[in-house]
Amino acid sequence: EFGVGDGFAPPLLVIAGAGSGKTSTLAPRVAHLLVNGADPRRIQLMTFSRRAATELARRVERITAQAMGTAVAAEALTWAGTFHVIGARILREHALSIGLHPEFSIHDREDSADLMNLCRHSLGFSKTESRFPAKGTCLSIYSRAVNAEEHLADVLLNHFPWCTQWEVELNQLFGSYGAAKQEQNVLDYDDLLLAWAQVMSDGGFAAHIGSAWDHVLVDEYQDIDRLQARILMALKPDGRGLTVVGDDAQSIYAFRAATVRNILDFPKRFPGTQVIALEQNYRSVAPILAASNSVISHARERFTKDLWSRREEEPPPQLITCS
Repeated sequence: EFGVGDGFAPPLLVIAGAGSGKTSTLAPRVAHLLVNGADPRRIQLMTFSRRAATELARRVERITAQAMGTAVAAEALTWAGTFHVIGARILREHALSIGLHPEFSIHDREDSADLMNLCRHSLGFSKTESRFPAKGTCLSIYSRAVNAEEHLADVLLNHFPWCTQWEVELNQLFGSYGAAKQEQNVLDYDDLLLAWAQVMSDGGFAAHIGSAWDHVLVDEYQDIDRLQARILMALKPDGRGLTVVGDDAQSIYAFRAATVRNILDFPKRFPGTQVIALEQNYRSVAPILAASNSVISHARERFTKDLWSRREEEPPPQLITCS
């Protein structure tokens, strides 16, 4: 029912309640766009995992086959993947113009932790009198600061209070880690988003990149962090052609710097947003949903939705306390 084709569709926020088919929501949306004339090459589909992107593309293929008689091949959705996969592709395609070597390597979390440990050891921090944070903790602190766009002091105080005594040394370590990556022509997972966000701060470059897609669709929006939200705002500053799916009541990745504020503030950031709530639950039964709705109703901020089910009534849930 919404504008498609030329990318002038108003921003769309789908609040998909638990058990309402959230993981399937984007597939019919993409298929709807394609049936109405959208170019699959001008659709960017960002998901939480590569597996989710592959499965969504396959579902789109099946739906378009049913609706059009001819399937739009999954391979036609050339820009489907995670934030990191799409960011890596954009950075590599534009590497020379943004000061990167096009043959840069990408470190996974294990490689990044090992490099962090080498820097930690070279600075002598592995031999301190009181135990310096381990490599995994150092990487987690660094990643949190990058993705949440917070100062190191705040990250330590709010999330790693047992490491606050090492603020000066951690600053030094992160500087050394950054220099080592640059020397080795390496980007880590956090860099893929950080570098993408930094180049998008240039208005001309952001407009050039954003013009490549008429539609940008994002799954699991409740679990994105501030850095990812900034990238989206640079891609589609007016929200036109932007569709996001999520549930403010299911935000569980705060430990990884995700913030539920992104989904709660979406209509404020993009005036004219159309909000659709998917409330029918296909997984559970009425008594459990009634209890869940009652609990969720006490949230200080939330999108109004009341989950319901056609499944037969069952006895009410019991609260059992075990020793």
